[in-house]
Amino acid sequence: MRVITGSAGGLKLKSVPGLETRPTGDKVKEGLFSAIQFELEGRKVLDLFAGTGQLGIEALSRGAESAVFIDNSPEAFHVIEENLAHTGLADRAVVIRTDYKAYLKSAPKRRFNIIFLDPPYRQGYITRIISFIESFDILAENGIIVCESALSDSVPDSGDYLEKFRSYRYGQTAVTIYRKRGEEK
Repeated sequence: MRVITGSAGGLKLKSVPGLETRPTGDKVKEGLFSAIQFELEGRKVLDLFAGTGQLGIEALSRGAESAVFIDNSPEAFHVIEENLAHTGLADRAVVIRTDYKAYLKSAPKRRFNIIFLDPPYRQGYITRIISFIESFDILAENGIIVCESALSDSVPDSGDYLEKFRSYRYGQTAVTIYRKRGEEK
């Protein structure tokens, strides 16, 4: 597992020991970042279920302004901090050890341009999490949510203010991008 390109391009990242965390494969990560390459520069990123932190780190390496990493695992928390230090990107990042619900409930009135959502596969999380994110309205105008899931996982076509923009398939992995609809006037 490595950073593909940008300021930290080519650097290897540590993995979380054990089988609890499933890192995004390089092929999926390359496809995902090709799809959003023009969305990154100067943006604020939230990496929920961050695991190793590789999605948020890749975004920072490619020019995102800042990233908040959320993971409940103590092992993941330490690996994310180590990966940020190794890549030299720690000064633009905040790592918080908590679950996604607790973070969203207590998050300051902050808006993110990009939210990476990579929860455990095959547990029905995505629809619930998207609804939860919408209830806190933390996605900036014209923001996107990038969901990674098993191809067999159910993902919604839309939400209260989100709509499915694009979907991609990489073997048994799906990447779905949601866009926030324009603000009603």
